[in-house]
Amino acid sequence: MISGCRPKYFYALFLMFMSSLQALAARVDTISTFSQGMKKSIKSVVILPDSYEKGKHLPVVYLLHGYSDRFSKWVNTVPAIKDHADRLNLIIVCPDGNAESWYFDSPLDPKWQYESYIAKELVPDIDRKYKTIKDRKSRAITGLSMGGHGALYLAIKHQDLFAAAGSMSGGVDIRPFPDSWAIKERLGPYHQNPERWTANTIVEMTHLIKPGNLALIIDCGTNDFFYQVNVALHEKLLYNNVPHDFIIRPGEHNWTYWANSITFQLLYFNNFFNNI
Repeated sequence: MISGCRPKYFYALFLMFMSSLQALAARVDTISTFSQGMKKSIKSVVILPDSYEKGKHLPVVYLLHGYSDRFSKWVNTVPAIKDHADRLNLIIVCPDGNAESWYFDSPLDPKWQYESYIAKELVPDIDRKYKTIKDRKSRAITGLSMGGHGALYLAIKHQDLFAAAGSMSGGVDIRPFPDSWAIKERLGPYHQNPERWTANTIVEMTHLIKPGNLALIIDCGTNDFFYQVNVALHEKLLYNNVPHDFIIRPGEHNWTYWANSITFQLLYFNNFFNNI
């Protein structure tokens, strides 16, 4: 009789174990935020750690996708970010950048105003809907490729919102790539608008960083086509005496590299949040 009961007993234990794992797993929400500027609703993934329901307000990391991707790309491709949110006890928000926005406000098209959307509409909406620490010192932003450009761009232009920022394989100087990735559709052709391109490229924005105002981590693989522009940004930051962490290691412009990078970037932000 005892041996006959074991399958049901162990099945019940298995179900209890699986339920406990689900109870401790990060929660993934998909939300919509209406953009008054662009007259449309835009989706974001919001990852909440398993401790979220305990009532404590938490820091937030905004995590931007790259060119041709969308808001769900990070969590679908690197599901380990849910574990990072659990372990580090922080909220991760993955907004949609409409595949090719470069996260700035296009002077040519009012339908492409993604700097204003994230800074003026999404961040306040996240703070309304979730138990966030509503202070720049508990808010960071990072991203890959186009999102690396976007994260540094938004952090530099909105130092009242973000106290830490990162970039993974970021397109931190767009000028060497005048015909790539729909940038000219957002800014106009480079040869006709060189001043506009210069004003919207990260390597030419470092003078805007207020001393001691932004904690920065920049990461790029040595076999990445953005490697040289990242080295140039590092040298410009050194010249301007802007403290930053600069990481180079073997790697290409791919998800193998970024899945590794995000681990270090989130640890960097967690250390920043815990030491302010």
